[in-house]
Amino acid sequence: MLPFLWLSFLSLISYTSIPISSAEDSPLSSSIYEVLREHGLPMGLLPKGVREFEIDETGRFHAHFDQACNAKFESQLHYDRNVSGTLSYGQIGALSGISAQELFLWFPVKGIRVDIPSSGLIYFDVGVVYKQFSLSLFETPPDCMAKMTVDHAQLPDGSGFIVADAMPKFQTQSQSGKLRYQLDRDGSGRDFE
Repeated sequence: MLPFLWLSFLSLISYTSIPISSAEDSPLSSSIYEVLREHGLPMGLLPKGVREFEIDETGRFHAHFDQACNAKFESQLHYDRNVSGTLSYGQIGALSGISAQELFLWFPVKGIRVDIPSSGLIYFDVGVVYKQFSLSLFETPPDCMAKMTVDHAQLPDGSGFIVADAMPKFQTQSQSGKLRYQLDRDGSGRDFE
């Protein structure tokens, strides 16, 4: 009789389990893409591949990728393995871990904001200027391709910029110098005075 009561008790407990709050049930554990959308920002600000994501009640977040990568919009964006910032409605401040390419230089993105109400534009604060993009470029999370890391350098005034490792090296000899050298070697070069 005792085993029967014990089994009945266990069955009753398993069918009427008390919900226990877990990290998966909390609103803070939703995906980074949902959190961006809830803050009036496009989901595509961060690429696919976020492995871990944390956000606290102040809006401070950390997103972790398996590896650093680049995504292509109108220009290249570089994402470090760890990206962090502070979310508020329509903007991300104190941002670190994202860099934007302009020509051969990489500039750290310090903040991102959209106009409220929306003008269809998004602005990236790269220190000295705001880079302006169409908001539609960031509607969906892009694929992110693994890339080499970037080196940090400093301008004389202390403001930073980033130079890509893969940036082509400048030739120390000009094309006309190379041509003159080849003509002289062939014996067909002339001396001009």
